[in-house]
Amino acid sequence: MNEWFKKFFGQLKALWAKWSLVQKLILGGIVVAALVAIFLLLRVSSAPTAVKLLGTPIKTDEELRLITNRLDTEGIPYEVGEGNVLYVKDERTAMRAKGILIREDLIPKGTDPWAIFDMERWTITDFERNVNLRRAVTSAVTRHIEALDDVDKANVTIVMPEKELFQEDQKPVTASVILFPKPGSDLVQNRKKIEGVQKILKFAVEGLLDDNIVITDQNGVILNDFTNLADFDRLEKTKKEQKLIQDLEAQYRAKVLKALQQIYTPDRVRDLNIKISMDMSKKLVKTEEYFPVQMKPDNPNTPYDDSEIAPSITRSKTQTETKWEGTGFNPEGPAGAEGQTAPAYKDLQNMVGKMTQTSLTQNEEVNRRAIDEERSPSIERVTVSVNIDGQWAWKYDERGRVRLTPQGGIEREYLPVPPEELKQAEELVKGAVGYDRARGDAVSVQNIRFDRTAQFKAEDQAYFRQQQINQIILYSLIGLAVLMVGFIVFRLVSRELERRRRIAEEKRALEQQMLRENAIRQAEEQNIEVSMSVEERKRLELQEHAINMAKEHPEDVAQLIRTWIREE
Repeated sequence: MNEWFKKFFGQLKALWAKWSLVQKLILGGIVVAALVAIFLLLRVSSAPTAVKLLGTPIKTDEELRLITNRLDTEGIPYEVGEGNVLYVKDERTAMRAKGILIREDLIPKGTDPWAIFDMERWTITDFERNVNLRRAVTSAVTRHIEALDDVDKANVTIVMPEKELFQEDQKPVTASVILFPKPGSDLVQNRKKIEGVQKILKFAVEGLLDDNIVITDQNGVILNDFTNLADFDRLEKTKKEQKLIQDLEAQYRAKVLKALQQIYTPDRVRDLNIKISMDMSKKLVKTEEYFPVQMKPDNPNTPYDDSEIAPSITRSKTQTETKWEGTGFNPEGPAGAEGQTAPAYKDLQNMVGKMTQTSLTQNEEVNRRAIDEERSPSIERVTVSVNIDGQWAWKYDERGRVRLTPQGGIEREYLPVPPEELKQAEELVKGAVGYDRARGDAVSVQNIRFDRTAQFKAEDQAYFRQQQINQIILYSLIGLAVLMVGFIVFRLVSRELERRRRIAEEKRALEQQMLRENAIRQAEEQNIEVSMSVEERKRLELQEHAINMAKEHPEDVAQLIRTWIREE
């Protein structure tokens, strides 16, 4: 086979070398045309011969059964492809089938209802333009809402009615939103975030009002019903106010406890109660002040105040004076009729009188200042109560030992806090909380004993346990000393007995040796042969050698004997 391929390619090379340039180009064009034809054939053969009826597969068999039964009733041919996807023969048949399914409400759940308008056409109607506009707005609003951190998914539906000729006939734009919050989000309880979603809808859809927006959660609970949330807002405001008061009380409590515990130790200062009453109402206070006029400012180079202040400045002044002199005028009534003057005033007729009237009108100007301020919140009253415990001291006898009660416990003496220290502590607390007597603040520092029964019991047990341990250690040391002394005495006695026994044995052996040597010597003098063992001969030789050594080197032998005695 390889030889055949080599022969075939060899012939092609020879033939290619014989061809001219034109022939080579013609061959190349034929090859390219063949490749293009094969590609087009594959593309056309792979294209579907039918059109999808719906863009998404049908999920349930029940929905597929209802749709196919309806298509069979209408006589529309179809095919069911892989994944329950329906196919029809052309676009016209698909449009007819979609219209029937929409009319009969057979569109499967999860299918985009706007997908029926996704068709390529040469022309488009106004209705389709409005549908596309609504789709674009809905899609943009959905993306904006889902872009929020607290929203996992959002379903948005916007209804834009057709424009009517008369305004009273125009139907309003409405919108409904279903929000799916992310786990751990406070979207449902946070009013500000719901208002943010509502504003996104209002600014995205023209003509949309707050009353025409419904925002619910996945459970169907309306979230933007702010008119019914007045009680909820009031509770939230109350919680925030209480938290503010608690934080302020905790701040004051920590400040006072830190100051007192550094002086009296934390064990003696435990109870501190603080109560702050605050006015959370919002007040607008308007104040108008009048103050004198400064005629000359103070010179800062002088050690005293040399400014000149006038209570007021005269702006205008009016003075009038009226003088009158003569008899009084007493009407008598009409002619021929007697006057109506009382008898007491008739005696005053024909008397001459004088009158002087003076009036003065003077306008003064003073400095005036108008202050408008808003106060909220403010502290109304602060009450603080602190309990400082005294000290407990152990009692000792004349020998410095701890006294014990008849019940077997340690006898203690309570030392209360002096009144002077309580007064100083009270002043310290007043300074820490900003005491204001006019405001009605109250500070109480008392000295009340703490119940330390459990503490004293633990201290007594620890003390007696330590004493018991000390006694055990002392007795153990005494016993160990006795044992050591006994061991030393036993050792000395044993060594002394051993030494005496060894001396006795050496003395006995020396006597026996001397007796034997004397016997041997006497036998030698009498020329009697005596048989000696090897050990006896060696001992005898060693003895003679030691005697000779002692005679030749007496100092060395004496030092050796001292060493032996010292070791023993």
